[in-house]
Amino acid sequence: MKYLLIIPVILVVIVILIGNYLAPDDLHTCTQTPSSEQNCQKVDAIVAVSGGNTSLRTAEAVKLYQNGWGNYLVFSGAAKDDTSPSNAAVMRAQALKDGVPAEAILIDETSRTTHQNAQNVTALFQKNNINSVIVVTSPYHQRRAGLEFHQRLKNVQVKNHPVQNDSDWPWYWWATPRGWWLAVGEIVKVGATHAGESS
Repeated sequence: MKYLLIIPVILVVIVILIGNYLAPDDLHTCTQTPSSEQNCQKVDAIVAVSGGNTSLRTAEAVKLYQNGWGNYLVFSGAAKDDTSPSNAAVMRAQALKDGVPAEAILIDETSRTTHQNAQNVTALFQKNNINSVIVVTSPYHQRRAGLEFHQRLKNVQVKNHPVQNDSDWPWYWWATPRGWWLAVGEIVKVGATHAGESS
């Protein structure tokens, strides 16, 4: 009987650990606007990568920009097919509609993977003197995206901030097959990303 009680506790701990591991948020102690507190200072740019619920990622990045967290918005993502506008262009259009000035938006329309997202923004960062960023993506994807940006952009300060209330990653993600598929898949990919760094 004692062991039957321990098993649910272990499962709850595992779920909490996985959720916290995959979705690091360096701004979790901050207020809505930047401050002088640790991890709460303004950055040069806010970067949102496409994939998952792209419109929610864009909206979160726009909200950060409008709250004064960065000078630029950077959107990265190729088209799903060659006959459509790039994801980055669609994200730019959403930001413009929300009142972000065109001169504050930079786009990378070539990236199809998280690795490429981090790699292909390098030229944009160098051209615009971007040395610190907040990376915005879905909670389940945040750990890997932040890691890729850390690896590819050695001299750029990278902060993580996942989308809030992502429909692809609800609080009950552990109760759905899709939730576990996303979680396990990301853990495997994080491991591969670490292995690539050490190889």
